[in-house]
Amino acid sequence: MRRADRLFLLIQILRRGRVVTASDIAGELEVSTRTVYRDIADLTATGVPIDGEAGVGYVLRPGFDMPPLGFTTDELEALALGARIVAGSGDEKLARAAEDVLAKVAAAVPDQDAETIDAIALLAPPDDTRPPVVADIPALRRAIRERRKVRLAYRSERGDDTTRVIRPLVLLYFGPVWLLAGWCELRRGFRNFRLDWVAGADVLDETFPDAPGHRLADYLKLEREKLAPHQSAKAD
Repeated sequence: MRRADRLFLLIQILRRGRVVTASDIAGELEVSTRTVYRDIADLTATGVPIDGEAGVGYVLRPGFDMPPLGFTTDELEALALGARIVAGSGDEKLARAAEDVLAKVAAAVPDQDAETIDAIALLAPPDDTRPPVVADIPALRRAIRERRKVRLAYRSERGDDTTRVIRPLVLLYFGPVWLLAGWCELRRGFRNFRLDWVAGADVLDETFPDAPGHRLADYLKLEREKLAPHQSAKAD
């Protein structure tokens, strides 16, 4: 854990409003009590109003609030560009969520940073070459989260029509094409499916276990082994 993250979590523990011993803090943060003593001394030196002493416990005085979120220019540009790319991905719910994220960041950062977000000259224009997708991408995202099987009506690159039941693991966006990767029960192996070749996708009630050999980590390991550098995943 980065020291900055640890200090933030330490303050969050103290904000609970009760006296907390150094040993309790150390246990929660998984560090030594010596580290806790040093961190509290550093926070106190920067003006954080912490009352208490070693061997007794610590508490944060009422009225203290965290400073506004701070971002570097590069971080703000990364947020803005990422949100604009998502907005052009074809997933309307993700696009709205990306806009909401930028609005929340703009509301939480200092005024000058909020103005910077609007003025960032990094754009991701809509891609008119993106093929139409019939499948409900938000529903597929939910199926991945809930580990629900999906039945696909699929036409391969060769023009073969098949019905596949898959265990969906990940959606990949190789702009402008979306791929759905998962364990295919018909082929008994990992497969990639272009969503613009999917004629229908039904999320089933049946769930699947997080079984060794069928996990996302297994898929990614296999892809790294078989794909040459700079080569994107191919659809089934």
